[in-house]
Amino acid sequence: MTLRNERVRKELMRDISEILRKEIRGLAGVVSIVDVEVASDNSFAKVIYSVLGSEEQIQKTKDIIDKSTPKIRYEVGKRIRLRLTPELKFVYTDSFEKGSRVNEIINKISKGEI
Repeated sequence: MTLRNERVRKELMRDISEILRKEIRGLAGVVSIVDVEVASDNSFAKVIYSVLGSEEQIQKTKDIIDKSTPKIRYEVGKRIRLRLTPELKFVYTDSFEKGSRVNEIINKISKGEI
């Protein structure tokens, strides 16, 4: 990955997080951008995100993000000065949820509950 791609990746992570927090209404749970993978020509970006919340909140948030992808891309285009605004694909991961469960188990073991 070139230095330029790395800067674009970091900028996308920051801006998409801010857009989700400030511009997109109705999100349930806590949304966190885990990573952004950018194509070498910056024409495509895969946004990997996680949601902390119940199964209903996670599904509602997934639906809202899927419906809001064009608006998010438009907002990104206004904030980042690139010749071409990257096409965005949002991919959900439950890595934070799994990590949270592991921490919970470790805490129970250390307290002698298990």
